[in-house]
Amino acid sequence: MRIVVVGDVMLDVDLTGEATRLSPDAPVPVVDIVAENRRAGGAGLVALMLAEEGWPVTLVTVLGDDDAGRQLADQLAGVRLVSGPSGAPSPVKTRVRAGSHPVVRFDQGCARAPVPDVTPAMLSAVEDAAVVVVADYGRGLAANPQLRALLARLATDVPIIWDPHPAGPDPVQGVAVVTPNLAEATRAAAAPGAAADVQEPDAGTHAGHLAGLLRERWGSQAVLVTRGGDGAVLVSDDGQAPTHIPAPRVETGDPCGAGDRLAAGLAVHLLAGCGLLEAARLAVHEAADFLAAGGVSSLPKPAARIAAIRPGRPERHHVEPSRGDALLLARAVRNRGGTVVATGGCFDLLHAGHVRALAAARAMGDCLVVCLNSDASVRRLKGPDRPIIGEHDRAELLLALACVDAVMVFDEDTPEAVLGRLRPDLWVKGGDYQGTRLPEADLVESWGGRCLTVPYHPARSTTGLATALAKVG
Repeated sequence: MRIVVVGDVMLDVDLTGEATRLSPDAPVPVVDIVAENRRAGGAGLVALMLAEEGWPVTLVTVLGDDDAGRQLADQLAGVRLVSGPSGAPSPVKTRVRAGSHPVVRFDQGCARAPVPDVTPAMLSAVEDAAVVVVADYGRGLAANPQLRALLARLATDVPIIWDPHPAGPDPVQGVAVVTPNLAEATRAAAAPGAAADVQEPDAGTHAGHLAGLLRERWGSQAVLVTRGGDGAVLVSDDGQAPTHIPAPRVETGDPCGAGDRLAAGLAVHLLAGCGLLEAARLAVHEAADFLAAGGVSSLPKPAARIAAIRPGRPERHHVEPSRGDALLLARAVRNRGGTVVATGGCFDLLHAGHVRALAAARAMGDCLVVCLNSDASVRRLKGPDRPIIGEHDRAELLLALACVDAVMVFDEDTPEAVLGRLRPDLWVKGGDYQGTRLPEADLVESWGGRCLTVPYHPARSTTGLATALAKVG
């Protein structure tokens, strides 16, 4: 059950500083650089987003034999990489910002590249996919004839999300969904006067028209035209009218990476068994959340990313999810008619009360997924001195318990977003909620789930344990 990302990679460099004066040589700002961040962009960014969440992902790409290519390989630590030679310089895109304001971007090695060859290992990796994301950045890989023939054959059996580029080829026939943004769709459709209509009140209708035209031209099952803060428009081959998908309003100065986050979200939700419309709605919201959290600037550095890949273990009932694959586990349990149970909390300083409650919750169904507050979430809820134990260690301790089958770490103050992805049959909390309606009850009941409580053990608490530890030094 592996996600395979196929496409072009580039080295993105962010230089951030302060601009407090103009240059004496020309009326341009002088930016005093205070921070430099290098990361893999393009298809590499999609793969890193998936790996950060613990999904089993393979990146199939080509790399240049140069310093930038070697830096890219280093930046992709934590991702299973299957690559061949690009035969061209590695593209580097450097962005300079003064505070949060872009000042300039300069590109190196970004001239049109020849269509690269693909190796047998690259083709074999694609054949092993349960879902494919084609992240085309116009560097030629998506135009390789052997790769296109393979993708066309797989499209009948495997969901393929194709993120197109104006300089790249058309998608192969039959892919599940193509995801151009509005500008890309307008250019691809070559609709006369389309650009002038983009800002009109009926821009959503315009996007729907483009999506329908492109779906027929490309022979895809669906086209999802993204519209930035205005959400997206989905047109499928079911003959239904275009569906407008709104996006939450977020304040962001840098939309970089939103399309990659959307493609990654579509892959995850289609793999977990969601229908395309549901997957698109979830992916649009996740792209907005990604930007609200800081976008690409919020992504962890390679060393932190390796530590963030959460461990997993074989599930007891002949389901062997890879590390962190709670959604795949839930799908497998449901497919065999089982009951998915979830609970949530900080689980800082795991104690006997926690273990008893978790064991009781697990006994109610066929798998138990723990929704775990991230370190940032715990700090907001408990104060700057918490958590005592970091999220990766907390997840590892929970997964060491026989009653816990998977852990999903979430950054929000409440578990609503992660529950919306998991959709458990039972949401179980400690008995300290007994006699009151759980805050998540309306959400869980919206898909037919139930909320239950298990016995509470008042003599055992993290706060009490922390206080006792402080007394002994």
